[in-house]
Amino acid sequence: MTYLIALVISLTLLVLGIVKFKVHPFFMLLLTALAYGFISGMSSVEIIDAVNNGFGDILGKIGLIILFGVTIGTILEKSGGALVIANRILQLIGKKSLHMAMMLTGYFLSIPVFADSALMMMNPLNKTLSKKAGVSYAGTTAALAMGLTASHVMVPPTPGPIAAAGILGANLGDVISWGLLVSGLSLFTCYWYAVKVTSKLKLPITMDVVTAPAEQPGLWKSVMAVIVPLILILIKSVLEYPSLELEPNFWVNVFTFLGTPVIALFVGVLLALTLPKKLDETVFASTGWIGESLKVAAPIILITGAGGIFGKMLQNSGIAEVITTGFDGAKWGLFFPFLLAACLKTTQGSSTVALVTTASICAPLMPALGLNQPFMQTMTVLAIGAGSSVASHVNDSFFWVLTQLTGMSVKQGYQVQTAGTFIFGTTAMFLIFLITQLIG
Repeated sequence: MTYLIALVISLTLLVLGIVKFKVHPFFMLLLTALAYGFISGMSSVEIIDAVNNGFGDILGKIGLIILFGVTIGTILEKSGGALVIANRILQLIGKKSLHMAMMLTGYFLSIPVFADSALMMMNPLNKTLSKKAGVSYAGTTAALAMGLTASHVMVPPTPGPIAAAGILGANLGDVISWGLLVSGLSLFTCYWYAVKVTSKLKLPITMDVVTAPAEQPGLWKSVMAVIVPLILILIKSVLEYPSLELEPNFWVNVFTFLGTPVIALFVGVLLALTLPKKLDETVFASTGWIGESLKVAAPIILITGAGGIFGKMLQNSGIAEVITTGFDGAKWGLFFPFLLAACLKTTQGSSTVALVTTASICAPLMPALGLNQPFMQTMTVLAIGAGSSVASHVNDSFFWVLTQLTGMSVKQGYQVQTAGTFIFGTTAMFLIFLITQLIG
C-alpha cells in the first residue's frame, strides 16, 4: 500500500503543480519522481540511479527521433510546403465535401506539424472556403480540429506517440500502421458530429487576409518529406516480421538500416531541406528554422526525459509486484492506461504530457497488466493516445487557440472541441478493445 499511496500523492502533486502553480511539466515530473522515491522508502542511491539511468536511457532511444520529427514539421510549415499539401487535398476532395476535406487535411498536416500551428495555418483557408461554399464555419472547424487531434495523439512522428512508443518499447512501424487504422476509423463518428451537430451552431465569419510564402515548393517534394520516413519505418517492420524469416542480404540490410526510426526521420529532414529555394541563415541560423525547431523540441525532449526518470523510479521501487490483481487479463488491462491518460489530460491539459507520463507509469506495470506482448504494447500506446485526447477544455492551449481564432464563445468551444475530443477518444478506445478481442 505504501507504493500506491506514494503514487497517488505524486500524481496529485504533479497535477497541482502544473495546473494551479503553473510550474513547467519537466520540473514537476522531476519533483514528482523524487517525491515518489522518498515516500516509497527508496534509498538515496536507488533514487540517484533512477534519475541518471531513467533520463539517459529514454533520451538515448528517442531524443533524436523527437528532434528530427519536429524539424521536418517546422521546415514544412515555414517553407509553405504544408500549405501546398493542404491546398492539394482540398482541390482533390472539392468544396462540396468541405467537412471531409478539412478533416483529412488536418489529419495529414498534424503528423509532421504541431496541431496548434496547423490550426493557425489552416484557419484563414477554412474561413474562406466555408464562406464561399455557404456551409457552417463551426462545422468545418470541428472537422478540422478533430482531424488535427486524431493524428496528433496516435500517429508518429508526432512527438507524443513517438515518446510513448519508445518508453513502452513498442515497434514504431506497428504503432504507425495500427495508429493510422484506429485513428482513421475513429474519425467517422467525429465526422457525423461535425456535420450533424456542430454545423447547427451559429458562428459568424470575419474574413482575414491570407498571406502565403512568395515562392512555394512543389507538391511532391513537400509530400516526400513526410511519406518517405513513414514508408521506410513500415518496410523495416515488414522485413523483421518473424513469419517471413528473411535471410540477410544487401537490400534487406539497407532497408533495415534506413528504416531504423532515427535514420528514417533524418532522411525526412534531408528531404525537407530541399523545400527552401536556397539554404542560408534563414534556415540554418540559431534564429532560423533549424534554431526554432530546436527551441520547440527541447521542452518535449526534457519532458520525455523526466518521464523516463519517473518510470525508472517506479520500476526500481518494485510497485509492479504490488499491482497483480484488479485487471482481468490483457484486454481489461488496456483500460488502465486509457483512464489514467484521460485523467491526466483532463486535469492538466497537455496531450503530450499525458502520453509521456502515462507511458512512464505503465512501463514497469506492463507484465502485471498483461500487456507485455509486442501486439499489446502497440495497443497500449494507442490506448494512451486515445485517453490523452479526452477531453480538451479550458486548461488546454489548443482549446484557446481554437476559440480565439474562430471567435467562438467558451460554451461553443465546449460544444465543438471538448465534446469532439471526448467522442474521438471513446470511439478509439472502443475500437482498440474490439481489435484486441478479435486479434489479441
